[in-house]
Amino acid sequence: MVGWTLQKYKGLQTYMDRNSTLELLHEHTKNESLRKHAYSVESAMRYYARKFGEDEERWGITGLIHDFDYEKHPTQEEHPYVGVKILEEKGYPEDIRRAVLGHAVYTGTPRDTLMAKTLFAVDELTGLITAAALVRPSKKIADVQVSSVKKKMKDKGFARQVNRDEIRQGAEELGIELGEHIDNVLNAMKEIPDKLGL
Repeated sequence: MVGWTLQKYKGLQTYMDRNSTLELLHEHTKNESLRKHAYSVESAMRYYARKFGEDEERWGITGLIHDFDYEKHPTQEEHPYVGVKILEEKGYPEDIRRAVLGHAVYTGTPRDTLMAKTLFAVDELTGLITAAALVRPSKKIADVQVSSVKKKMKDKGFARQVNRDEIRQGAEELGIELGEHIDNVLNAMKEIPDKLGL
């Protein structure tokens, strides 16, 4: 897309295409599960961008890069602040950086754009859906249904690290019923089973 190619601006090289963003993700994230999470969130962001008539590349890049600093800087004191600082140095625009900050509730960054609200809404949910797929006999995301995700969501002992309150809050902020939201994210992830190993 015009304007989203590599460009020079005020002496900074800006990395606003998927290939460069993917390189940045891989440079900082070696863990395959974390990479797959990034691909899941990217896919969900692209899905919603199409649904809302927004910029699919911009939204996808935001999803792809949202946790790229987490492997090296997992604490609340560092993540996502370290990553956002790197993104600023690389020339990523403010709306992407603010969305990345806003996906972590503890930063206190307002989610004042549709892109930021969507990133928050899909982040935890992709983790729950992945976990639901992995306990299927087939371990295939194609076999996961909305009803099974809802059931797993109620089971507090399942995938404990997934914040159910944030999933509900995210759907509310988007103004989308929870079952529909789960269906949307599930359909997005079903588009890339090979990338997810599911």
